[in-house]
Amino acid sequence: MIDPHAPAPPGTPPPWRAPARIPVRQATGRFLVLAGVFVCAACGLVYELELLALAAYLIGDSVTQASVVLSVMVFAMGIGSLAAKRLRRHAAAGFGAVEAALALVGGCSAMALYAVFAWTGDWGGPWADGPRWLMVLFSLAVGLLIGAEIPLLMELIQRVRRQDAGGAVADLFAADYVGALVGGLAFPFLLLPLLGQLTGALLTGALNVVAGGCLVLGLFRRDLTARARRLLLTANVAVLAVLACAAVLVDDFERAARTAVYGRDVRVALQTDVQEIVLTGGTGGRPLDLFIDGRLRVSGRDERRYHEALVHPAMDGAHARVLILGGGDGLAAREVLRHRGVHRVDIVELDPGVVELADRNPALAGLNGHAYDDPRVRVTTADAFRWLRDAPAGAYDVVIADLPDPGITASAKLYSQEFYGLARRALAAGGRLSVHAGPVGSRPRVFWTVETTMRAAGLHTVPHRVCGHGSAFTAGRAPGPARTPHDWGFVLAAPHARPALDAAGHALAPRRTGLPASTLAHPRY
Repeated sequence: MIDPHAPAPPGTPPPWRAPARIPVRQATGRFLVLAGVFVCAACGLVYELELLALAAYLIGDSVTQASVVLSVMVFAMGIGSLAAKRLRRHAAAGFGAVEAALALVGGCSAMALYAVFAWTGDWGGPWADGPRWLMVLFSLAVGLLIGAEIPLLMELIQRVRRQDAGGAVADLFAADYVGALVGGLAFPFLLLPLLGQLTGALLTGALNVVAGGCLVLGLFRRDLTARARRLLLTANVAVLAVLACAAVLVDDFERAARTAVYGRDVRVALQTDVQEIVLTGGTGGRPLDLFIDGRLRVSGRDERRYHEALVHPAMDGAHARVLILGGGDGLAAREVLRHRGVHRVDIVELDPGVVELADRNPALAGLNGHAYDDPRVRVTTADAFRWLRDAPAGAYDVVIADLPDPGITASAKLYSQEFYGLARRALAAGGRLSVHAGPVGSRPRVFWTVETTMRAAGLHTVPHRVCGHGSAFTAGRAPGPARTPHDWGFVLAAPHARPALDAAGHALAPRRTGLPASTLAHPRY
């Protein structure tokens, strides 16, 4: 008589590792498990890319944010893998629960982060740490759940058909990596342009929960107790319901969030292939404001002071041929065209959506003086750095760099020594280069790094500054903290030494020395 309580012979697998009672053949079951791995891997990478994109769009400094998200997520994946060892005894139920939680967290992450950005006003001020910690928490949660998938899937695939560990790992990771490839390509080329960040994340969550639920409740349902089946089915339906409700309400959510960010007088809101563009105001005495990716780029209240300071000092001399890098809003071109003797103005703008808005929107076109109607203005859609590499030498009397702030990682190459070397080559003898270098008072190191980098490229520089309200341009005399809401720093440069800014004001003093130049290989901003 066999004693049921006697210990099992050595080498006998525990009961929970017995072959799974699946309703299909082993080969079909194995294929279905690998298909589930493929889908879940694709969804996991989409969550990761979504967090990276939101961090770069809403917080800025994409290198830092990408490093934080990736490092936290990879660390969490390791912890999740270790934690999942305790769930191997209930691999099917554990995997179903993990996928439901991952679909809910990953699918709703974009809306949660965007909501915090919209309703706290900014990522700075008293809320500076909260949203960043929220991003870290989402990265941690998604990483933990993704890491828990692999041990559980390894257990499930071995229960379908036992094979050597090396072969099982190879099959599992092959499906995982191919799925990651598909998810990585689908995010920028399909989900983001067609559905946007919010709807794309919600749809990914729905696909994730359906794939995980079908695999567990379909293929491994006989390994689950009746109570476990009911709980998993209820959890999956609840997650799908939450994601579906969020998808139905996403348009209303976006409008409410946009109102929280920009106010109630939004004139235009569009998402181009490059960025989000929002135009507000222009009626009822409110100034016309242009926002790019949630950041104020042009304020009709005082943009004229900025563009006068950027353009007019550089126009003191020959200015028949002018190149504007950036400036797709047409406002720098407006100031250039105020000068007699201008024969040609070339604008190199990365985003054609900005140019189209500045040309066709009545309010913005009125603000830029209908600059695009002038036959002397010609527009090229291109990256400014790449375009300068092919620009003819000595072709321009004036080059105006009306570009995003140097502190934004994506624009760091446009403030590099190599970039200024290309701009110097494009200048004719006696030509001038004018650059917006960021605020002097609040970010002096960035400002003086720009000036140092321009000198390293062989340019003679005259830094200057404008701040305060009014319609006339007055340069600042000292680099102390600005007492007004706006503080713009500029650098006027030329291949050969020029006198100080006689008409524009006085050079800033004292100059910061000892700062290294910024290069493509070693950005300093």
